Amino acid sequence: MKHLTVLTALFFGALAGVSPALAQNSAASKQDVQKAITKGLDFLKAQQNKDGGHWVTTEDPALSALVLSALIQDPAKGDSTAAVKRGYDFILSNLKPDGGIYTKARSNYNSAICLMALVLRARPEDEEVIRRARKFVAGQQNDADTPGKTDNPFDGGIGYGGGQPGAPAHADLSNTSFALEALYYSKKMFEDSGKPVEKKDDLNWDAAIQFISRCQNVKASNDQPWAGQDKENIGGFGYTPVPQQPRGGKKAEGPVPMRYYGSISYAGMLSFIYAGLTPADPRVKAALEWLGDNYTVDENPGQGAEGLYYYYHTMAKALATAGLQTLKTKSGNADWKADLSRKLISLQSADGSWANTASGRWMESDPVLVTAYTVLALEQVERTLK
Repeated sequence: MKHLTVLTALFFGALAGVSPALAQNSAASKQDVQKAITKGLDFLKAQQNKDGGHWVTTEDPALSALVLSALIQDPAKGDSTAAVKRGYDFILSNLKPDGGIYTKARSNYNSAICLMALVLRARPEDEEVIRRARKFVAGQQNDADTPGKTDNPFDGGIGYGGGQPGAPAHADLSNTSFALEALYYSKKMFEDSGKPVEKKDDLNWDAAIQFISRCQNVKASNDQPWAGQDKENIGGFGYTPVPQQPRGGKKAEGPVPMRYYGSISYAGMLSFIYAGLTPADPRVKAALEWLGDNYTVDENPGQGAEGLYYYYHTMAKALATAGLQTLKTKSGNADWKADLSRKLISLQSADGSWANTASGRWMESDPVLVTAYTVLALEQVERTLK
């Protein structure tokens, strides 16, 4: 789709220098990348429930939507398989009267990822469904306390959805990133078709930028009391604007420090791109500096093995969308595409799948979810290779 490449062409093109040696190294891996994608997609197709058309569970259609997003972006086949049709039929069977696409819980998480899968297919007959789903996701944006003012730390952000009436406002950067991705590309789709989204049905993008900024450790643009205190992590992002208590049920004594880590910092940078910030913006520069200083393909910085494949997925999406051929690190310019593709190919199982064998947190022991993440990451790499 044309609008899926607009940002890549414009955002960081002037900054993305790459040496001939690095380019040759990346190009040599293109065939291997496609081979790994094909094996991964074959595994995913074999795991589909043939009766229901879903993957993993019927409770979270987002999991099926992630698989479909990988299948439909296959450089070799695209959307021509029967598995794709059955999968989209399952997604559409979860359409609700309010426009969302979910079963019961996590209404935004499911709707946003399903919306993105529908945008990738881009069928004219799905236009009304996409428009209604888009309006539903935009309507999940927090505006607590004083309407129209971002006077609550969670204002402008989006959470899993489906919270109880009267519950405190909550949003996180992961769900916000998924939502902004679907909202950005669906908006571009309607603009390209000459039927733009009406302002009343759109997201408050300025409020979204405020929320993202409140998750980043940059004092000049973050009004939260913790911002700027951790001098070693300037530019990094936390999951929410409010420091999170450690897991285990025992509350920390005294102030809780913000935890910065790789996957959520890539999600933060990506969210800034979707929200329209440019390379010259100090928040974007600070994010890139933190990501470069913490660059690795061996772990999720700050989390170790936890969320490792979500890290790979978000890393590839952020750097490819930004149009970066290399990332400036402490040891020089890293060819992230070559590093990431080699790492992922080395981790692929004989049956074509991937799974996080070191940590099952966030469902990463599930080979379907993790294989979908990984194929999506490799597809980002494959599209940028010559």
